[in-house]
Amino acid sequence: MSYGATFPLWRQASGEVWRDYTRHAFVTELGDGTLPREAFLGYLVQDYLFLVHFARAWALAVTKADTIDEMRLCAATVHALIDEEMRLHVVTCAEAGIDEDMLARAEEKTANIAYTRYVLDAGHAGDFLDLLAALAPCVLGYGEIGARLLAEGRAAGTLDTNPYAAWITTYGGDEYQQVCTAVGNLIDTAVARRLGDAPDTTPRWTTLTQRFATATRLEVGFWDMGLTG
Repeated sequence: MSYGATFPLWRQASGEVWRDYTRHAFVTELGDGTLPREAFLGYLVQDYLFLVHFARAWALAVTKADTIDEMRLCAATVHALIDEEMRLHVVTCAEAGIDEDMLARAEEKTANIAYTRYVLDAGHAGDFLDLLAALAPCVLGYGEIGARLLAEGRAAGTLDTNPYAAWITTYGGDEYQQVCTAVGNLIDTAVARRLGDAPDTTPRWTTLTQRFATATRLEVGFWDMGLTG
């Protein structure tokens, strides 16, 4: 998946770390259904806490935006995170006896703290582009992973029997893919507005690709956390 013109450039600039993230063992085991249930539930608990901070980061993006269109899309993303994406975590965990109050009171693990605070710091210390570069690996990486796992599961005829089909169809489905397309377009227009038609020739470009790569490395750490429980 491309999700615009800027994202593929950032992804390419991140090098092997992008593959480490999107082809992580945690992702592979999600796709073939062999991931231990305890590991998945532990990940969901941490990801619920992650999404709380992620929603705050997108809310911060509203204040960093320059235009109403930018503000509108960032605000819509906050809504999607709180009212839609987090629902998957609440429902799945509830089936395992973990209610929403228990989710909210769970202890954040170090990898979670490192990632979420990095994204928030990028927004507080930097500008709108710094924040988007730090946010992009999660939003668009999950879209890429979900689309691939959904296509592979359908092609193999294994999706219906995969215990993680709900996760795969959430991130690979049309609704989330539309979010990714919208975010990719937001990044493109924001970059063009601030850096012009040749952003990769500007002094800011290296800093933005480094932010993207750092956030991607922190995504790898998040998957590592998921596997180790």
